[in-house]
Amino acid sequence: MQSKLFTGLINAALLGALGAGAAGTALAAPKDDAGLAGFKASFRDKNEATVDRLEQSEHQRLCTQDAQRALKPAQRKQIEQQSAAAVRYPAEDKFMGDWKEGEKIAQNGRGMQSSDPKGTQAGGNCYACHQLDRKEIAFGNIGPSLLEYGKLRGGPTPEMLKYTWAKIYNSHAFQACSVMPRFGAAGILTEQQIRDVMALLLAPESPVNR
Repeated sequence: MQSKLFTGLINAALLGALGAGAAGTALAAPKDDAGLAGFKASFRDKNEATVDRLEQSEHQRLCTQDAQRALKPAQRKQIEQQSAAAVRYPAEDKFMGDWKEGEKIAQNGRGMQSSDPKGTQAGGNCYACHQLDRKEIAFGNIGPSLLEYGKLRGGPTPEMLKYTWAKIYNSHAFQACSVMPRFGAAGILTEQQIRDVMALLLAPESPVNR
């Protein structure tokens, strides 16, 4: 019993650390209310890392209620539909910004950590999971390669602009319990930052598409 509770508490800690992103099905929320309350009480706000990130959204709760049990189709559909309906598209349909600023955001892994001073603007840390530029040798492979993302999809067409924005804003709209951070829905990136990342992915002159 102690071993199971300890595992659950560790998983909750991981969920808190990733609270701004999307919870994956591999993380199990502890079922012992007293143990969870004590665990939360052991944390305190420090700089950009705040205790409220230990609180799960309803979608995260569904995704982590049982790591060994897949979501029911109806639950998965509910998460995806509700997430898609909540996507906030940019003002005046201005989807793209400056790809050079987008590259800086993709390279920036700072933000929302206890080591970050208050007011630190978060980056996207996109290279932690994706390859974007052929010249960059340091990148992760948790997510797919995004080389030639826009080029392979016909460029910034209206359909691709809306799809890409929604994917960045809240990946749960397309895959319930996705581990990709919900950059817009969780308030990680600003609207302008998302525009700049959009340009990095879709602008023909961006290193992603050259």
